[in-house]
Amino acid sequence: LEMQEAGIEHTVVIFGSARTPSPEMLETEERLLSTLEAERPGSTELVAKRQHLKILRTQNRYYNEARKLAALVTERSQCEDCPNLHVITGGGPGIMEAANRGAGDVGGESIGLNIVLPHEQAPNPYITPRFCFQFHYFAMRKMHFLLRARALVAFPGGFGTLDELFETLTLIQTGKIESMPILIFGRDFWQGVLNLDFMVEQGVISAEDLDIFHFVETAEEAWDLIRFSLHE
Repeated sequence: LEMQEAGIEHTVVIFGSARTPSPEMLETEERLLSTLEAERPGSTELVAKRQHLKILRTQNRYYNEARKLAALVTERSQCEDCPNLHVITGGGPGIMEAANRGAGDVGGESIGLNIVLPHEQAPNPYITPRFCFQFHYFAMRKMHFLLRARALVAFPGGFGTLDELFETLTLIQTGKIESMPILIFGRDFWQGVLNLDFMVEQGVISAEDLDIFHFVETAEEAWDLIRFSLHE
């Protein structure tokens, strides 16, 4: 009701891990590594910390790209003859925080559909307060993600991200919702997690099903695909 009253009709859904580190979190980890290098050079703990930090640096790139994409969607959809788009996320930390933060960077409003969980999921501070909603059931939350969606972007994530992504792919595959751009961010990550070509080989999906989505690597590439779809 709040979104309807605010005239929000079109959204871009941004999914991804709640554990993706922000620049501030990465900076803290970098400082801890420097301290460990000075105090315990050559230790097993140091080797493990360096490997962990290498992964965090890769993941932080996704945070930065999600933030940039949200800023592009929020700012450019208001001045490029596009429907006025609002970013919508799961409202938590990590990629969700990055997207809400990016919308705020350019003075825009954004939506967060939070859910009650035993860990990880507290509303991030970048959601527009009047559009911060709390859900108890995943099914209802996923329905509201898609009600106004014009595009969906899935950044690297865990079980929750996979659940949200594959439900959307299934709904499009079976014709239950209209087709929209499904953009999967980070080919290396996703191809490490999923072997979709093997699924085609095994006959459990068709080759045409791979056309439902596109891999992207940058915020600019994702925005160009979203913008193109809006003018088709």
